[in-house]
Amino acid sequence: MFPKTTMFTQTAHKKKDVNHLTEEMTQQTPVKIHLKTVIKQDAESESYELMLFGNFYQKGNAFFLKYDEEVEEGTVHTIVKIADNNAVILRSGAIKMRLSFHMDVEKNGSYESTFGTLLLSTKTEKIEHIKTTKNEGRINLAYDLLMQGSSSGKYEMSINYKEA
Repeated sequence: MFPKTTMFTQTAHKKKDVNHLTEEMTQQTPVKIHLKTVIKQDAESESYELMLFGNFYQKGNAFFLKYDEEVEEGTVHTIVKIADNNAVILRSGAIKMRLSFHMDVEKNGSYESTFGTLLLSTKTEKIEHIKTTKNEGRINLAYDLLMQGSSSGKYEMSINYKEA
């Protein structure tokens, strides 16, 4: 009985070491973020820009940007995940939103506010992640946004990040 207990303890210790390595691989790096969105609908065009601070990290083959944004309703926590041919933008807090992007595939999402939930969908034309260094790069998304099935415009989003 004693050798089994010792063996179990050694196995548990090895698992702890593996978990520790995994945590190191997902260490978050503080970054400065420049986010620009251009919305084109009919003959009109609107542009929005934000400069903020957040964190960048990699987990497996996916890359993540996390940042907080202050809006009239309060704080919005945002996570941008990009991997291979798909991306996801998750917002929580004062605004709850989920947008999914996959090349040449219409993806469903939602936008939740105090007025109710809107069904959204995206038709993605471009997903691009250009890393210039380990903790610096740019994410480009181009997509058509549909709200409740009706076109809300063509969106071009560029997110530049650089170690702070």
